[in-house]
Amino acid sequence: MAEKAGPSSEAPARMTRRGLLALGGIGVVTAGAFATRWFNIWADTGENALSAPDAHAAALAGDILLVDIRRPDEWARTGVGEGAVPLDMRREDFVVALLAQVENDTSRPVALICARGVRSRHLGVRLVEAGFIRIIDVPEGMLGSGAGPGWVKRGLPVQEVS
Repeated sequence: MAEKAGPSSEAPARMTRRGLLALGGIGVVTAGAFATRWFNIWADTGENALSAPDAHAAALAGDILLVDIRRPDEWARTGVGEGAVPLDMRREDFVVALLAQVENDTSRPVALICARGVRSRHLGVRLVEAGFIRIIDVPEGMLGSGAGPGWVKRGLPVQEVS
């Protein structure tokens, strides 16, 4: 006689405590890495970086061209730092538009500011590859990061973008 197929006598696989702890650890590490990057915790504040107040003063003095590379919706929420030129980094003609701002002088010091210093750092590398000689980062950005509290929390003046 043939045996009838019945319910499996094997118990379903269950996650062990060790497996749950390992999975939780991976989640914590992943969240930490994301937060570190998002909030620019270990921002580079070396010689190619300026604090928000220093960038503001240099822009007003005409020593640098300060460029706010965030999106228009971000400009609308916080305003653009006084003395900064709003130029959305997502524009296909971003480099051409920046060249127009510096009158084709790639040796002119250009400081980049974004929300928390992450995009400005990455874009700075691209601009050096495109031939710009003096790119400066404002790593604390408009909203603050590991480099400092940011333009807005420092109470630096902003202007509305129309």
